[in-house]
Amino acid sequence: MVIVAPSILSSDFANLGQELLKVQGSGCKWVHVDVMDGHFVPNISIGAPVLKAIRRSTPLFLDVHLMISDPEQYYSDFITSGADLVCFHYEAVEPEKIMPLIKKIKGRHVKVGMSIKPKTRPDVLAPYLQYLDLVLVMSVEPGFGGQEFMPNSLEKVRQLRAEIDNNGYQCLIEIDGGINENTAKMAIAAGADVLVAGSYLFGHDDFAERVKKLH
Repeated sequence: MVIVAPSILSSDFANLGQELLKVQGSGCKWVHVDVMDGHFVPNISIGAPVLKAIRRSTPLFLDVHLMISDPEQYYSDFITSGADLVCFHYEAVEPEKIMPLIKKIKGRHVKVGMSIKPKTRPDVLAPYLQYLDLVLVMSVEPGFGGQEFMPNSLEKVRQLRAEIDNNGYQCLIEIDGGINENTAKMAIAAGADVLVAGSYLFGHDDFAERVKKLH
């Protein structure tokens, strides 16, 4: 069954503990944490201290998406603060430093992922798929929640699905941006394993029912 990872970027930060309980009560096993630095993307969200508080508040799998310009400098802080998976952007790391960073993250006994922006070709991930636990396809421009889904992201998912399956890699495909009950069906059909949803879930009384619809 597909994994639903609610994105706390769309949650009520004044009641984050209660929001996390809502996620857990809906049957979700993952929670998606967007980290933005105001440089790599035009917004600022949260840092390692907030993640540490989240870790204390929930047993859920913490899927941490680093939308920051220097993941090499900060990845360790997020692991120490409780990340179960650290996903960094292909566009944020020089090519010769990508494999060393993957090895450093895996060396800390957490899972590692790589993400690509909407304008980045999926084939850039091919050399790394055998070493990754997850690839994240952005189906909106990263930086803000509530954006409209980009249909061309589905072809990226299909290409990655074929590459992963044809080679027998153990790598999940995650999609993030504009996910709702309609786009979720398309993403699953294209081969996505993990759906990140924010504004579709948070701020609605029928949170658990909406999670079911995504499945």
